[in-house]
Amino acid sequence: MMKKIHAFNDIIRKLRKDCFGKGPEKIQTTFVNDMAITRLYGNLTPTEKFISSTSEGKDIVHTARTKMIQEMYETNYPEHMEELVGAKLVHLFTDMKIEEDMAVSVFIFDRPIDKVEE
Repeated sequence: MMKKIHAFNDIIRKLRKDCFGKGPEKIQTTFVNDMAITRLYGNLTPTEKFISSTSEGKDIVHTARTKMIQEMYETNYPEHMEELVGAKLVHLFTDMKIEEDMAVSVFIFDRPIDKVEE
């Protein structure tokens, strides 16, 4: 299972690096039933860190990041993700805590993925 999780994290890291110019520094994923719950640390670019130094800037970065990620998964579908877990991605929920530079994404698939064979 660890190989699958590592490959899943690599897909997410590459997609976010391609979109934002910087991928997360650390990713932790857990497969639970039909979900992949992913925590991502070290997401912000130096520019985003600068912008988020004010309360208004934090809101701007949070909104931009959250919307971009949701749109990215709708238009730039993660290559090989479904093949890797053996299920179709049906929903993505994501949020970010700017102050801690931490994000959480919950990927929901059409069938259980936590028993995927290596």
